[in-house]
Amino acid sequence: MLLYCRIYNPFPIFYRTDRAHKKRDVFVFFSGRAVDKKVIYSFPSTGVIWQDRQHRELFKRVELFVDAVEKDRGKEELLRLLEFLDEYVVFHFHDEEKAMEKAGFPDSLSHIQEHTGFIDELSELRMELSKGYSHEIVDRIKTRIIRWLKEHIGRADRELGSFLLQKDKGSIIR
Repeated sequence: MLLYCRIYNPFPIFYRTDRAHKKRDVFVFFSGRAVDKKVIYSFPSTGVIWQDRQHRELFKRVELFVDAVEKDRGKEELLRLLEFLDEYVVFHFHDEEKAMEKAGFPDSLSHIQEHTGFIDELSELRMELSKGYSHEIVDRIKTRIIRWLKEHIGRADRELGSFLLQKDKGSIIR
């Protein structure tokens, strides 16, 4: 079960409690930085199984990248993450857009524009990286990707998930 709350306006905290094991995971963003990395798998659940499964994989990849940056191995892991994201945006965005269309999601245009914006942002990040590797570039990329997770998945995808579940279309694909 995932609960969502805010302690400071721009800084969300995500809690996931597992009643069977009586434990609570916390995933916190402060200034675009994951503070408690060991629980990065606690992500803002949408309640839609296929969507949450895809998001979970994304969070795992971002965690590997954040860990690598902190251990000064950011360049190699960044290239792996960008490669993964190139594939991820194709299948994940397609799946979400297909679900929106089938369910008649009223905010689909705005949601698709966010997807397009992220694809454009990935292109910009690649161009930035092609000019040369530096710790500053890696930190900027890390901040932008984490911001995307926070803003898009934490808001837009949760709204979509809620709509899909209400329409009972949450299992229409995968």
